[in-house]
Amino acid sequence: MTLSVDALDFRYLTHQALSAVSFALPTQSVTALIGPNGAGKSTLMRCIAGLLRPTSGAVRLNDVEVARDPRAAHRRMGFLEDNFGLYDALTAERCLRYAAASRGVPTPEVAARVREVAEQLEISSNLGARVGELSRGQRQRVAIGQAIIHSPQLLVLDEPASGLDPAARGNLAVLFRRLSASGMTLLVSSHILTELEEYSTHMLALREGRVVEFRAIGAAANDATATAQQRLRTIELRLHLPWPDMQTIVAAWGINAVVESAQALRATISAELTDTEQGELLQRLVASGAPLLAFDERRQRLAETYQSTLDRAAAGSLQ
Repeated sequence: MTLSVDALDFRYLTHQALSAVSFALPTQSVTALIGPNGAGKSTLMRCIAGLLRPTSGAVRLNDVEVARDPRAAHRRMGFLEDNFGLYDALTAERCLRYAAASRGVPTPEVAARVREVAEQLEISSNLGARVGELSRGQRQRVAIGQAIIHSPQLLVLDEPASGLDPAARGNLAVLFRRLSASGMTLLVSSHILTELEEYSTHMLALREGRVVEFRAIGAAANDATATAQQRLRTIELRLHLPWPDMQTIVAAWGINAVVESAQALRATISAELTDTEQGELLQRLVASGAPLLAFDERRQRLAETYQSTLDRAAAGSLQ
């Protein structure tokens, strides 16, 4: 399922919430939707879900335009708002059955689908419990279950980890990776960037209703830019003794090394390497007598990527 947003504008009575927003989500990606309060994130998600009609522009799920045929779009989409609603007096099973029926799951398939989703979300033991008696984390899973009961191809979530304890947040990250692996495309908004980077493959940054950057991150960025598995890597070294010869030795290999000082116990090496060449680099360092304590590839954190995006936007280098 490909979600494409084309030149989307949305205006409230008092202000312009979205301006010329355009992007397309790759299938099975997990995109972190980030930005400051008032950036337009919730408005964008509600336009995608067909709950708001854009002033202009279009949202499409493959060949279905959401505003023109919202019913068809809803059959392919799951949406969970920040303030999700559950019927506290109903059991978790009845909530899922109701959601299945309202989303068009054929009656003969409802029971099996409820069992499948409950197992997937690890709430099978809670199906008979009233929702009002469940913990926040369990309620969150029931709400997500309602959003995926009809096997959507796109799942849109607004602050899905709000109010959860650390263990529940970790379980949620595992769940999102599992949903993506099963073929689902996810768009997730959260202010907790360290949490988003646990499972996100892409970053969509909004500022004042505009897209300031949409890019692959982490392993997805490496895959997107790799040529024959070769990509720019930054290797961070920790040493247990000063190694003043490092700069000279590494330079002789044609690799650019940046050493903090002549007596530094930390250094970084940047080079375009394949996986095999990275292993060979480690072997050469050891053979050269490098007093290594650690040899790790350093990846840019989502918070660093986002801050870099904001800095460039503020400087006017991003449109």
